[in-house]
Amino acid sequence: MKLRLLLLGTAMVATGAMAAPRGLTVEDLVNMERVGAPLLSPDASRVIYTVRSTDMDKNRGHTEVWMLDLRAAKPVPQRLTHSDASNSDPAWSPSGDAIYFLSGRSGSSQVWRLPLSGGESSQVTDLPLDVDNFRLSPTGDRLAMSLAVFRDCADLACTKSRLDERKKNKASGRVYDRLFVRHWDTWADGRNAVLYSAPLDSSGRLSAAPVSVSGSIDGDVPSKPFGDQEEYRFSADGKSLVFGVRVAGKTESWSTNFDVYEAPAAGGKAPRNLTAENPAWDAKPAFSPDGRTLAYLAMTRPGFEADRFHLVLMDVASGKKRTLADNWDRSVDEFRWRADGKALLALAQDLGQHRLYSIDAGSGKVSALTGEGSVGAFDVQGDTLVYSQANLASSAQLFKLKLGATAKPAQLTWLNAERLADVRFGQYEQFSFSGANGDTVHGYVMKPWNAVPGKSYPIAFLVHGGPQGSFGNAWSYRWNPQVYAGAGYATVFIDFHGSTGYGQAFTDSISGDWGGKPLDDLKKGMDAAVKKFAWLDRSRSCALGASYGGYMMNWIQGNWADGFRCIVNHDGVFDNRGMAYATEELWFTEWENGGTYFDAPAKHEQFNPVHHVAKWKTPMLVVQGEKDYRIPTSQGLAAFSALQRRGIESKLLVFPDENHWVLKPANSVLWHHTVLDWLDHYTKQ
Repeated sequence: MKLRLLLLGTAMVATGAMAAPRGLTVEDLVNMERVGAPLLSPDASRVIYTVRSTDMDKNRGHTEVWMLDLRAAKPVPQRLTHSDASNSDPAWSPSGDAIYFLSGRSGSSQVWRLPLSGGESSQVTDLPLDVDNFRLSPTGDRLAMSLAVFRDCADLACTKSRLDERKKNKASGRVYDRLFVRHWDTWADGRNAVLYSAPLDSSGRLSAAPVSVSGSIDGDVPSKPFGDQEEYRFSADGKSLVFGVRVAGKTESWSTNFDVYEAPAAGGKAPRNLTAENPAWDAKPAFSPDGRTLAYLAMTRPGFEADRFHLVLMDVASGKKRTLADNWDRSVDEFRWRADGKALLALAQDLGQHRLYSIDAGSGKVSALTGEGSVGAFDVQGDTLVYSQANLASSAQLFKLKLGATAKPAQLTWLNAERLADVRFGQYEQFSFSGANGDTVHGYVMKPWNAVPGKSYPIAFLVHGGPQGSFGNAWSYRWNPQVYAGAGYATVFIDFHGSTGYGQAFTDSISGDWGGKPLDDLKKGMDAAVKKFAWLDRSRSCALGASYGGYMMNWIQGNWADGFRCIVNHDGVFDNRGMAYATEELWFTEWENGGTYFDAPAKHEQFNPVHHVAKWKTPMLVVQGEKDYRIPTSQGLAAFSALQRRGIESKLLVFPDENHWVLKPANSVLWHHTVLDWLDHYTKQ
């Protein structure tokens, strides 16, 4: 594959003259506009989407809804919403005459409606609790929504009253009798995310109090911490709702047994479990356009969150199920039915790309619709497909494609083109090499933005988290190699054994072997890259990683002697035993280490970084978010204590208000500059 230089845009600056070229900066990255999921109108004539901008003064993002008229020769973006509060999660009315969206403009998160023929937005819901997400029925006469409630409360007012009373109580203690006590970045407060529905009148406003649809189930709809309206859908006639949920009980923190349920949209009847026979994860159900078939995603192995998601089709009348495209060795992320019901469109990782595929509903034949790059959200109406796509030198933009046509995709948006007109991005290339066990392993390299022939550059060696993840051909707002390219660094990043998009066996291979094949791949990948690309200066290299990547930084310290001049460890596992007892999603550590710690201590200790501290010597920057309950603060503090006690040059950067990720704009700027200063100190002086 040849090196390529992909430019985000060629817009001129306001003066009409091109500014001097430069690399991407941290400030550029943080202030970029970000496009959200596209949604086509019922007749495919228009598309709505969100754009997130950054308000540095308020230290937060701000989202508004935009629209493009696809009937125009050159569609011009039109902003639909305007308020100090963010406006998000838009949805079309069935007739395409209005949009519904979430907004906090009334002081809480509620559903609003905007007529597209003119006029102001009107409030659809005025509930005592926040609406966290919603979905409009295909018939437009009912709204499904998720609210956080105490399940023993008879109505929403009860939950509101109980929360108000808690605020008045001077005692802050809470009593728990089961896990989760805390999850991701939030302590449990006794509430569940419950699916409700309510009828809408002819003006599109709620006409009766919401009724509980999923409240009889001890679980969250959608799931926490990242679930959304993709986890529940109406039937084609709007009379029923299907949704995924995991029954909590005492086993929630070590169970991945989600099931698909169906219930009347109007409530009044207990949900019916459609996938009780599968003890693993079933998710994201969606009816075919004719309502005769229900498609959903399913895993096969209980307790393994990175198992392959495959498509299952269930005949609604008989309940008979069949797996679709079972021989296609890829894991489906999202899917949509095509309008004629003859095929489904699906997203999956593939060899460092994130592609969109068409899967024939009868034969299971799989065809790729997109090439290199990373497709995000997408929507389809008739033969019109819209999707967002990014790559290593471009943030996500929207594209339109006619299914079955030979024409290339048409780009619809050029966000950030003007503000980054003078930015030159680092050239990048995918390469492969013989890794652990002689298996083919893939990786990427990227040059500094201003690289010149014959010169070599210091290396930022990036290691992804997960560990079942990928550093592929995509754009990121946290670990973006273009920021390092903009600062004068070459980057190398390897999709080691355990990475996704290379077949399920490759993904499985890291479980029980965290410090084995992955470390071998990283060593061999660095050697292969340095031999192939003369502009990589191996003598000036630093390693960086977060989560599992942070674990690998701690493992490298004691198991890759003299590998790097410096290390950056962000939220990394330091002690496997401490992790096994303090993390919240116990299924993760138990699967990865062959069982609970008390049942399989030797497996947890086999690749435990804490046992190799006596060999540590490389300068390390430790970064930790205090609201990170996935890899608790004690792990970062322990690593820093070990470094200080051994007299190794080290720094600790702590964010009291961040979780497993650094999300606030000002904190992101501080994080990047602290990391780059650390690298500069050891590679450029």
